[in-house]
Amino acid sequence: MSNPHELRYSKEHEWLSVAEDGVSAVGITEHAANALGDVVFVQLPEVGAVVSAGETCGELESTKSVSDLYSPVSGEVTEVNEDVVDDPSLVNSAPFEGGWLFKVRVTEEPGDLLSADEYTAFSAG
Repeated sequence: MSNPHELRYSKEHEWLSVAEDGVSAVGITEHAANALGDVVFVQLPEVGAVVSAGETCGELESTKSVSDLYSPVSGEVTEVNEDVVDDPSLVNSAPFEGGWLFKVRVTEEPGDLLSADEYTAFSAG
């Protein structure tokens, strides 16, 4: 499993892309997708919703369990990935590409996001 180096990661197993015009994409890591098993339903925050770093903003339901989705940053949701709503298996098949979950205009970023190497070490142990 390889975590893209350009992303940053939360200890709740979400990833955050580099901001473009202040907006970053959020998804769950391959580690989290594998632990969940086959994702069959996603509940994402609505466009315009304000999310807070470390707070629950949605759910992922798999064949094994239901897990909370946490926002790695604070900000306003600008877009949700309708492809994932229609086909939740994208979370498993392409967690870092087509399986992104939502985009957020970042207003505050916590100082505890991890680099790819730090996240790899964290998720391994």
